[in-house]
Amino acid sequence: MSFTSTTTLLEGRLGAIRATTPRIQSQPNATVSYTEVSREVKAIGLLKRTRGFYFGLMAGLVVATAGVVAGMVIMGPSWFQLILAGVLGLILTQFAFVAHEAAHRQVLASGPGNDVIGRLVGTLVIGMSYAWWMNKHSRHHANPNQIDKDPDIAIDTISFTEEDAAAQRGLQAWVTRRQGYLFFPLLTLEGINLHYTSFRMLWSKAPVKHRKTEITLIAARFALYLGALFWLLPPGMAAAFLGVQLAVFGVYMGASFAPNHKGMPIVPAEVKLDFFSKQVRTSRNVTGGWWATALFGGLNHQIEHHLFPSMPRPHLSKARRIVRAHCEDTGVPYTEATLVQSYAIVIAYLNKVGLQARDPFACPVVAQYRRA
Repeated sequence: MSFTSTTTLLEGRLGAIRATTPRIQSQPNATVSYTEVSREVKAIGLLKRTRGFYFGLMAGLVVATAGVVAGMVIMGPSWFQLILAGVLGLILTQFAFVAHEAAHRQVLASGPGNDVIGRLVGTLVIGMSYAWWMNKHSRHHANPNQIDKDPDIAIDTISFTEEDAAAQRGLQAWVTRRQGYLFFPLLTLEGINLHYTSFRMLWSKAPVKHRKTEITLIAARFALYLGALFWLLPPGMAAAFLGVQLAVFGVYMGASFAPNHKGMPIVPAEVKLDFFSKQVRTSRNVTGGWWATALFGGLNHQIEHHLFPSMPRPHLSKARRIVRAHCEDTGVPYTEATLVQSYAIVIAYLNKVGLQARDPFACPVVAQYRRA
């Protein structure tokens, strides 16, 4: 594709976003059948587990982590340790992808076996509550981008709907009006937020499966990690190491999940859609081939992942050809964008939503023209 055509395509996408926040108002006239594409996917074995791939991947990540630890010991007190901190942030995000896939039963055929892997990797290695993640992510998959049902678009630091943005006041309103431009800087705090949210849930009064096990694993994880960090490095350098690692982890995690649904149609709470339409129309794939799959842990094939959550990562690209052809036959929009295009769409969408944030000191006439 030429630069001119790529630019035209991107401008068209951004123009649509600026015009209005996309909403799915009703399901298509003809209900899309999920049976046909599912039958074809199963017939060629795309739901079969690829245990060799996942155990090889986890072995590689363990070796990479050991390399970082060895490098820290050899390097000693040096500010070059911050490079290793960034590398560790990348490795931990790759571990998070594996925990995500175990939660979806992609690694093993056994549900309990996947839970063991997910809890060990997600809680002991990464320091996040596996129970919290399962609860939140399962609700997202059931109703992606649907108001009041998808926790991923619930109001937080970032507002994903005009209604939530309009309710902001004070400093939060100031942030909301600039949330697209502030999106990546804010992601540097996402690592801290994920740990904090896990702690809050584990110490809450709400029922949590394997609460004692997860508290024990998280306590052991931070005791070993922080103990080793402050033993190997001076306090100031250790704190800087931790800060860089958390920032890289947060940006990588957020940048991996954000392109998948942000800027795609929002489903009103009262609208009911068939499964196929709901999953495809609210998801966006990121093009790029094998490198994108490695970089995003298979999340670049978001449409296929939502249609077949238990499909192993190596099979998603093959499923893409089947799903895309089925969408062309049935007239269901199948959305793909390059990595740069997807981030541009996300930023433009967040800024468009953010303009609805109210400023108690702003002139109403000026505010009206800003929203136009």
